[in-house]
Amino acid sequence: MKHALAGLAGAAALIAAGSSTAEAKGCLKGAAVGGVAGHFMHHHTVLGAIAGCAIGHHMAHEKEKQEKAAAAAKAREQANNQHR
Repeated sequence: MKHALAGLAGAAALIAAGSSTAEAKGCLKGAAVGGVAGHFMHHHTVLGAIAGCAIGHHMAHEKEKQEKAAAAAKAREQANNQHR
């Protein structure tokens, strides 16, 4: 288990160091989950961490887009209500 955590921490550190803070959103959390899952799936900790980082980043990006769309819709609704 110590090797899995060390590999996970190393992979997450390398991934986070190679990207800016804006690009790292979701990466560390995804890398942690992917690393643990990869460890239990035939000791592929690093591959799991890399895949988890990519998936976590994608999910964070999608959530950010949804939040922006919801904020824009709310602003439009408030603007329409003020004109009535």
